[in-house]
Amino acid sequence: MKKVLSVLLSALMIALCLVPMSAAAKAEVIKPLDEKKVKLHFAAWGDPQVSNYLTERRPYLQTSAADIKNNKTKKLDALLIAGDITENCIDDEWNWVYDDINGIGVKNYITATGNHDIRLHEYKTAKKSFVSFTNKLNKNAKSKLKIKKLNYSYTIKGYKFIVLGSDSVLLEEADISKKQLKWLDKELKDAYKKHHPTFVIAHQPLKNTHGLPDTWGTAIKSAGSIGSQSDDIKKILKKYPNTVLITGHLHTGFGKYSYQRIGNIHSVNIPSLGVDNEDGSYNEHGIGYMVEVYKNQVIFRARNFDKGKYLPKYDININLYVRNVKLSKSTFKYDGKVKKPKVTVIDLNGKTVNKKYYTVKYGKGRKKPGKYTVTVKFKGKYKKAGTITKTFKIKK
Repeated sequence: MKKVLSVLLSALMIALCLVPMSAAAKAEVIKPLDEKKVKLHFAAWGDPQVSNYLTERRPYLQTSAADIKNNKTKKLDALLIAGDITENCIDDEWNWVYDDINGIGVKNYITATGNHDIRLHEYKTAKKSFVSFTNKLNKNAKSKLKIKKLNYSYTIKGYKFIVLGSDSVLLEEADISKKQLKWLDKELKDAYKKHHPTFVIAHQPLKNTHGLPDTWGTAIKSAGSIGSQSDDIKKILKKYPNTVLITGHLHTGFGKYSYQRIGNIHSVNIPSLGVDNEDGSYNEHGIGYMVEVYKNQVIFRARNFDKGKYLPKYDININLYVRNVKLSKSTFKYDGKVKKPKVTVIDLNGKTVNKKYYTVKYGKGRKKPGKYTVTVKFKGKYKKAGTITKTFKIKK
């Protein structure tokens, strides 16, 4: 009898060893915090970077896709992938990714190209592969999204997604032409009129954000960023409050580099799904966000898709109670006098917020040439808007 038990236990141990750890524990069901009030619900991934020779990456895409497919309460509004979908933009890689994420229970596929998706091919060839891949996924999902180029926009339930794409092949950065910059400005302007947050997707983040250039491992200021048009893009984005910029590229885990507010821009950098993550407090594979959009907030809920569990410690809660904070003047000419620009706060409906709902604190000095801060702290029914800091300059 002991011999039989020993054999059975040995067989059981072997079987357990063959089961992936991610499948051993029961997954937490993917569902919004408030199913009645949620306006939009989608998954956001970065850098699966599926490779024909780095075979350890694809399993994380497969388990993450299974997590969405097996744990959904109903179809997600979208799956968003912020670039570097493949390692080398070859047919096998595109086909593998397609096979793994096709038909997993999402209504739309919002995809962006990363540098790895185009850099080893002629631009026309890479463009054709990406466009074909994206259109095939959306056609099968019965989505109306059909693209012709790498930059495009699409609206889901009234919320606009604007995808930037390089206009030529570069090694690490993107080339955003003047024509595309003008298009971005127009798309944001149109979206802003609807009082909704707008999601802009670019593979590389803006210069000097999310720990750059340190998180790229170099002292070169522009390294790891979208490239030479970074300042132009930032200038456009800052014009339109409640713009949410979603990027990847850095392979940085959940932590202090995940979210950064840049004026009116809410910038979120997504960890890598398939490549090793670094510089975060949580650097495991298969991680990304489930994004829930409500009337006054956007919640990026951190999730380990590979293991099927939420990680609330690393959630990002973006308050949208305030649409804009304006200064009467952002640039002054030095005249030896203290400067005190007036503050105006605009709510989600475009109306001016009563001054009783916030306090204003000005930085010290404000007389000599330099850069100064104006800190607006909200209270009362606007308390969840937190604190917003604006800056102005005094020039010689």
